[in-house]
Amino acid sequence: MGDKKKKAQMFVKLVSAAGTEFFYVKRKPRQFTEKLEFRKYDPKG
Repeated sequence: MGDKKKKAQMFVKLVSAAGTEFFYVKRKPRQFTEKLEFRKYDPKG
């Protein structure tokens, strides 16, 4: 039963724009076709 819900989402790796190789991992629905963009704290930058 839970397989259908798991297939509806995928994991996306959000890489730092500062080039410090720091990243976050987010879940994203498969229907959402736009590019994800977040401003998060980069402790290395």
